[in-house]
Amino acid sequence: MKTLTEYLWFNTKKKKELINITDEVQKVVTKSGIKEGLVLVSAMHITAGIFVNDEEEGIKNDLMQWAENLAPFRSDYQHHRTGETNADAHLKSILFHHQVIVPVTNGKLDFGPWQQIFYAEFDGQRRKRVIIKVLGE
Repeated sequence: MKTLTEYLWFNTKKKKELINITDEVQKVVTKSGIKEGLVLVSAMHITAGIFVNDEEEGIKNDLMQWAENLAPFRSDYQHHRTGETNADAHLKSILFHHQVIVPVTNGKLDFGPWQQIFYAEFDGQRRKRVIIKVLGE
């Protein structure tokens, strides 16, 4: 079995942002040389997430609004007693998942219609990373 591990680094311009990383993940799969297997994509920060959905502005806006409604910024979160003020980002990251596993078939990400991989940032404007781990033959 072949494996390849690479990292994507982000320093977003906005505090909250959704970034389509499908092409970057496919490049790592191609570089690995596998034809059949799996790719794991995982956020390495507890205020970010990875998810699969549609590359469509309306649904991305809906997702961000939904997350804001469920986990709005509030000054009274207990986590803020630590000196941090990003408790809402921790909660939002759980809503969007921490990682995804995508099948690889014939050397390509094997998605259903419209599916893409996204990095979700909820406490940005600082350096963070995502791990991509490809496994297969």
